[in-house]
Amino acid sequence: MVIKSENGRELRSFRFKDEDENQEVRAVERRILLEALCNRLPPNTVHFSSKVAKIERIETGETLLELNDGTRLCAKIVIGCDGIRSPIAKWMGFAEPKFVGYSAFRGLAFYPNGQPFEPKVNYVYGRGLRAGYVPVSRTKVYWFICFNSPSPGPKIRDPSMLKKQAQELVKNWPSDLLNIIDVTPEDTFIRTPLVDRWLWPTISPPPSKGRVVVVGDAWHPMTPNLGQGACCALEDSVVLARKLAGVIGSGLSDASVEDALRSYGRERWARVFPLTVRANLVGSLLQWDNPMVCSIRNSVIIPKVVRLGPILEHTNFDCEALSSNV
Repeated sequence: MVIKSENGRELRSFRFKDEDENQEVRAVERRILLEALCNRLPPNTVHFSSKVAKIERIETGETLLELNDGTRLCAKIVIGCDGIRSPIAKWMGFAEPKFVGYSAFRGLAFYPNGQPFEPKVNYVYGRGLRAGYVPVSRTKVYWFICFNSPSPGPKIRDPSMLKKQAQELVKNWPSDLLNIIDVTPEDTFIRTPLVDRWLWPTISPPPSKGRVVVVGDAWHPMTPNLGQGACCALEDSVVLARKLAGVIGSGLSDASVEDALRSYGRERWARVFPLTVRANLVGSLLQWDNPMVCSIRNSVIIPKVVRLGPILEHTNFDCEALSSNV
């Protein structure tokens, strides 16, 4: 990892293994990950762009889902992994995620003849503004820009306008970042207000209601400051699969399934709630805009005080070996 100031001065450089021998970083393009997972399923198992319009419990104890295209599905178990604005989470009583005071531009730069960067995570810190980039393949580089904003602002769909705004934010920053944005295909630009949801004990609803359960961003949206949002969703999936595998052989009785879902919620809450809070606090610190505070951060805190080993402990999740029936 390399950390620089907005004028290009290197503040710190280190190898993850030097900070914690258990650490490693693997950047994976989300589309490739999804394709790899889908390819393990029977053909036509996954139907994309199928948004839930309505959900209700019916007399048989099953759950009826109605999709935007009018399709109606009757399910014994519903697993809601439908993202931050999850209709299933809303039906279960969860509040809308809260805006945290800053937004992000993101994109995927494309170098048809091969990207020129070393396999490193690169960060650039400014005042109320930060950016980063990391190669995800031989030809692609993921990048982001986080910037303070008093409100989420209007939704902009014009990719050329998004590109212009992103370039304007960092126009005087290191040229590598500007070049990455310049070679980013417009259809990969996104601008999103960053949000999270704190799962306060006894206040927030549980992640399951009968035979309906939520996972990932549908349950615990968190800011991307720890790089753990998608990772936690995968962890949720492993734990939930293991819980359900333990009751499938019993005939999927209401009691056994609901017990398994509640057990999943108890186990995962202890991990995702602290991570959500930590991600929020880290983001607040990184989005400082006070000139004096930023100067101390760049000259003292980052190069001399912060030790990455304890900070990265949250990434050490051991899902153990998956059994053949999970």
